[in-house]
Amino acid sequence: MGRAFEYRKERKMRRWGAMAKAFTRIGKDIAIAVKAGGGDPDTNARLRALINNAKAANMPKATVEAAIKKATSKDTAGYEEQTYEGYGAHGVAIVVDTATDNPTRTIANLRAIFNKNGGTIGTSGSVEYMFKKKAMFKFNKGNWNLEELELELIDGGLTEITEEDGLVTAYAEFHDFGNLAKALEAKNIEVTESGYDKTPDFYKELGDAEAEEVIKLIEKLEEDDDVQQVFHNMK
Repeated sequence: MGRAFEYRKERKMRRWGAMAKAFTRIGKDIAIAVKAGGGDPDTNARLRALINNAKAANMPKATVEAAIKKATSKDTAGYEEQTYEGYGAHGVAIVVDTATDNPTRTIANLRAIFNKNGGTIGTSGSVEYMFKKKAMFKFNKGNWNLEELELELIDGGLTEITEEDGLVTAYAEFHDFGNLAKALEAKNIEVTESGYDKTPDFYKELGDAEAEEVIKLIEKLEEDDDVQQVFHNMK
């Protein structure tokens, strides 16, 4: 069938792989949100936000409903949120957030990935203090005047708002996640993605070749089934 077919097939498999990973990640997030705040999205702001994330990722509605139903079952083993810290090549700080039902497996896998890709896994608190955790919401700019919108959302906990290529990102302290979610809902703003970000206090600038070494490690970490998000301070 030729090289063109093989190339198209490879791209399709990558797309499917990325989609499957996204669905798994969202499913775990839903399970954690339901365990923490119940299965009713009307009273659980975090769950409402995740349902929006699922829609944006084209996750089937039936799959979302099944994830919520499964999480409300008393017989379902819950996922445990764990954060791991370490350094990549050239001193780049890395924070790895996971959701796992087997922490022993997770730490063993992550340690192997760090070691095989020029990094070292650290102890708790060795890196994360360099990062600030913030609630994050993204939506399309549309006709909104961002200066006016910023003033209107301050009471909802907004601390920063940015825009790039028509996509707006709004930030708040993480404990204000629910407050900002409600403020955006009150203004009928359709959030396309929400969650949290961990922004570093400072960035480390590397050359192209050095950066490639770190990117390889980050990609390997993101491929692990237990990993939800990876944050770093590489510029």
